Amino acid sequence: MKKVLILLSTAIVLFATSCKKTGVQNPLADVENLSVGSYLTLVQNVNLNLSYNVPTSLVSIKVDKYGSDVDKVNLYVVAGANSSPAAWKLIKTVTFAGAGTVLSATSQEVATALGITVADLTPGNFYTFYNEVIAKDGRKFNISNGGNALVSNSNYNASFQWQAYVTCPFSGPIAGNYKVMQDDWADWSVGDIVAVTDGPGANQVNLSAVWPNPAYGDISSPLIVDVDPANGTAKVPLTQFGVNYPGTATAQGANDGDVAGYVFSCTGFITLTMQVKYNGSSQGNLKLVLQKQ
Repeated sequence: MKKVLILLSTAIVLFATSCKKTGVQNPLADVENLSVGSYLTLVQNVNLNLSYNVPTSLVSIKVDKYGSDVDKVNLYVVAGANSSPAAWKLIKTVTFAGAGTVLSATSQEVATALGITVADLTPGNFYTFYNEVIAKDGRKFNISNGGNALVSNSNYNASFQWQAYVTCPFSGPIAGNYKVMQDDWADWSVGDIVAVTDGPGANQVNLSAVWPNPAYGDISSPLIVDVDPANGTAKVPLTQFGVNYPGTATAQGANDGDVAGYVFSCTGFITLTMQVKYNGSSQGNLKLVLQKQ
């Protein structure tokens, strides 16, 4: 067996030697031969809410760039989210003007790109905008060819996509029976009917009859949602809402400033994402979606 292995090793060496090319090597073997791409970085989220049935309502962000010089930016949109460029609809092409370049779209521009009317942009629906960089040399970079490491790592602050919700002003009362559309905490199943109440203060919603489900736990403190009357933006301050699960459960708006999502009185739609902890251990960012019946 040892003799066979020696002969095989010799053959492999001879084969490798006879196949070795001289002169030009693989250009990808030398980083000096690789061209530098480019991508946008987020400077500021200016406004991410489209007011319902207002054609001039404007959403926008400010961006900078990293890498090769950028000439223009193609701004695309889809209803919901879809990372396939084949699904994107072009809104406009924006000339890149350096740090602070504004990418914006009105409700009318979004509707026109999607082939619908402004009234079809329903409160509670969200739209994803995809930024495609056009470099000075004509190369294009977007989320489909940016590389997963770059797209998914928040440390790069890359702005390949951003989202906007259609909103409407909030005004009570909003109490009533709601159907559970989604409950990541799993206190309820999709299709269950739960009770939502008003207050205790102005522009507040009480979800104490939703979390906790009395079959699983007891109310510790009322789960109160604070709602911005201008656009329905909802905040959930840190609250220990349940006990005897058998442990304790807390909830807090998952985004900066305790922002959790939206409460739309115009459509009876509630969508909240909250950071939930059970006995002090994080359960992740969990979504609760309710629709009034």
